[in-house]
Amino acid sequence: MRLSAFTVVDQFPSGVEGGRDRYGEVLRLAEACEQGGLGTLWVAEHHFQPGGTDPAPAVLLAAASMRTQRLRLGVLVSVLPFHNPIEVAEQYAMVDQLSGGRLNFGTGSGYIPLELQGFNVDPSTKREKFDAALATILSAWRGEAIRVEGPFGGTVRLNVRPLQSPHPPLWVAVQRREALPFVARRGANVALVPYATVQSIGELGEEIAEFRRHLPVGRSAEVAVALHLYAGAHPAEARAALQRYLDARLSTQSSFYEAKVRQDPRHASGATIEASGFALIGSAGEVAERLEAFRRIGVDEVLGIFDFGGLPLDQVVGSVRALGPLVR
Repeated sequence: MRLSAFTVVDQFPSGVEGGRDRYGEVLRLAEACEQGGLGTLWVAEHHFQPGGTDPAPAVLLAAASMRTQRLRLGVLVSVLPFHNPIEVAEQYAMVDQLSGGRLNFGTGSGYIPLELQGFNVDPSTKREKFDAALATILSAWRGEAIRVEGPFGGTVRLNVRPLQSPHPPLWVAVQRREALPFVARRGANVALVPYATVQSIGELGEEIAEFRRHLPVGRSAEVAVALHLYAGAHPAEARAALQRYLDARLSTQSSFYEAKVRQDPRHASGATIEASGFALIGSAGEVAERLEAFRRIGVDEVLGIFDFGGLPLDQVVGSVRALGPLVR
């Protein structure tokens, strides 16, 4: 089981010092991940609200590629209904080129109402837009001719393609259990965010088993799971930061997490998330031992959310460096 890092590049809520350079902090996180032996740095795409301030992940990943040599670099996710798919294909082909073939390409259809409104996306059409965009991107990366529809359209081919052939590894983020069979039949890897969607590690294990049951015969795919991780000497500070993070996710109308909290308000509490096993706070040895539960249910990659709720950067980096050698 690999350990990686995942950041939503959030700006911090009230009660945390302002003026911090979040993009610089993400680049320092990338360096710490490489030094600590982690597998990938994943960054989210978000718009219009402080719960996520990376509207252009390709730019941030390109910068991270200049600070690292081995670390894989992933977007989780590129929100395909928001963008022209040819532009997405070009931009991430550039990232793969600049990084020497280290891109992981995660995709999704969007879930925050404000973001869907900002890009004029009807939620009832986002699945159709996602499917069409992903097909176009993969075709473009294979070097196929792409027909651009419209009165001024024509046929084009990319003049910059990814180094990885036929394309970078593909991930799809899933927050609805009923979407798992569709992703599995596509043969893509899947990324899950259990603190926002499921009640227990046992329920998460059921989802993973269901995903694998629907894979095509002879195909394999990986499962990545995002967890809040802290390994250090200040657990009370980490628990306060976790609560700030959860409060911020609710204030951004993170729809799946909101639905979970409406069903059971206890899940608005960091203590409940920690008790469910989806936030691991303690010494490096304690956190590494508790991560074994995820290996046992079939998780291939843990996406460690290390920089949650305004934790000081030195503690974020310290957790990465402490856990990296222990999780292999």
